Amino acid sequence: MRVYLLLMVIAAAVTLVLVPVVRRVALAVGAITQLRARDVHTVPIPRLGGVAMYAGLVVSFVVASRIPYLSRVLGTGSAAWGVLIGAGIMCAVGVIDDIWELDWYAKLAGEVLAAGVMAWQGVQLVTLPVMGLTVGSSRLTLLVTIFVVVVVVNAVNFMDGLDGLAAGIIGIAAAAFFLYSYMLTRNASPGDYTSEACAMVAGLVGICAGFLPHNFHPASIFMGDSGALMLGTVIAGAGIQVTGQIDPANTSIGYALPAFMPLLVPMVVILLPLVDFIWAVVRRLARGQAPFHPDAGHLHHRLLRRGHSHVAAVLILYMWATIASFSCVALVVIPGRRVLPVFLLLCAVGVVVTRRQLHVPRKDTATSGNTARSEDMIKGSQTPAEFSGAAAVDGNREDRVSATTEER
Repeated sequence: MRVYLLLMVIAAAVTLVLVPVVRRVALAVGAITQLRARDVHTVPIPRLGGVAMYAGLVVSFVVASRIPYLSRVLGTGSAAWGVLIGAGIMCAVGVIDDIWELDWYAKLAGEVLAAGVMAWQGVQLVTLPVMGLTVGSSRLTLLVTIFVVVVVVNAVNFMDGLDGLAAGIIGIAAAAFFLYSYMLTRNASPGDYTSEACAMVAGLVGICAGFLPHNFHPASIFMGDSGALMLGTVIAGAGIQVTGQIDPANTSIGYALPAFMPLLVPMVVILLPLVDFIWAVVRRLARGQAPFHPDAGHLHHRLLRRGHSHVAAVLILYMWATIASFSCVALVVIPGRRVLPVFLLLCAVGVVVTRRQLHVPRKDTATSGNTARSEDMIKGSQTPAEFSGAAAVDGNREDRVSATTEER
């Protein structure tokens, strides 16, 4: 466990230190989320934060591969490097989009390419841990893997709509998935706790933790598509490694749902982004719109319209992610009859907190003062703290819509 905690700290430290550097680069190349009538943030905010996060992930992988304890599972033939390569390509696609704003179909093509390269490197959903089922032929396995990765990537991307939201949700999901993978590895191999999935997810927890101080409200930088796409790739890759390559007989320590846990846990830990993604796609198709057409119907927009503050909306979604993720992971070591009452109690509390309406007046942000601060920021005459205090939403174009915008 200490080795994995070390990887988390290294990934967090590298990300934390590099974010200010990347922020200056973003300002220099024009990777800035500009103000528009439908936006909530009141000053332009630089993006490209995902570049610093990816650098932290790379460093954690390199360090892990040099540690004797992990070198066997992170050798040159390890599928974990396939995840890192795929995440790198996905991050590059996001960087291009953050700077030049790709059309949705061009970005989707890049996502498919990155997922395909990752699958080609051996990260494939070969089996389902239920009755020993296999996905099918090698071609079908490749297609299913690409589909799963692209869905997860876009689910994370859609969720990236408020300061600190995506980094926090994925950080919580990664922490829960790390605990599950670690317990699963200990149960399967009591004398050997090494695991590709644990190493990958430990780095993921670290980069999310290292990025949040810069990204939590009020944010001084957005992760952009370079970060959202990369995070989705890593969490999907880790899930595929566990789901498709674990013996179902070793998935539980004698309690409920043993055969389904490797399939259930990866789905539940990213349940919130998946629900939001599916809901958004169905909603837009029902209106005759493209699946990637932006609107104000995401979960975080609905919370804002109920009167919750920016921070409250983010914390409420953190709460639901924590309840879902850790309740599911608890089933690995605790009987379901004990988990269920606690889960239902937490859900009841969550519903009360979520439905509580706060009538907070919103100020008009279209002032000349904001315009002046915007110009100062672009010229680089203000520090991050001075010009980012009014930032309200993360810079993902998919979600940068006003919380008060009427749904079309």
